[in-house]
Amino acid sequence: MQQKDPIPKVQKRFKAVVDRPELFLQAEVINGFAHPNVPIILDTTPQIISTNYTWGLIPSWAKDMVLRKNTLNARLETLHEKASFHGITTNRCLILATAFYEWHWNDDKGKSKQQYQINTTEELFAFAGLYDQWHNPSTGEIMHTYTMLTTTANETMAYIHNHKKRMPIILKKEDELAWLTGANPVEDFGFPYEVELVGFPVEKG
Repeated sequence: MQQKDPIPKVQKRFKAVVDRPELFLQAEVINGFAHPNVPIILDTTPQIISTNYTWGLIPSWAKDMVLRKNTLNARLETLHEKASFHGITTNRCLILATAFYEWHWNDDKGKSKQQYQINTTEELFAFAGLYDQWHNPSTGEIMHTYTMLTTTANETMAYIHNHKKRMPIILKKEDELAWLTGANPVEDFGFPYEVELVGFPVEKG
């Protein structure tokens, strides 16, 4: 995921205010697997861009953090069947970004791969996400985490993400509020719901 726009531009685009500007992550490339704080907008506070949420959902009922490695993404098709997401399917959020990255497998086993950067026609956009808060019994820390919803890949992503043929749900600008407010069921945002995507091979440097 990439997030490099200055705060004023992000605030204007999403009509929301960053809660703690000093913590707003700005970088050419963000490695979500390192669990940095990524800006998101919660359904409960659509006027605020929160800066203290990390990727990999830890539900409030979890005993420890082990579950996190399996909750980076949530498949739309099985969302209501998975115990991991029980009780949070209405906790909707927008995950803010300018681009994201995925791998194309050049062979059947993925021994050779090509990384792609994927953009939309919008300079800034939002993924559909779900969130929760977890109390760490060992440290007393309250952790704020989210998961990203995925759906069947469209034509562009089926080529790029050719080993799984999945893609994150990227919301159309006009549908962001509908996602947050729950005006539409989650199923309405699965493929063939899509935005236009453009992928660029990333040169090794």
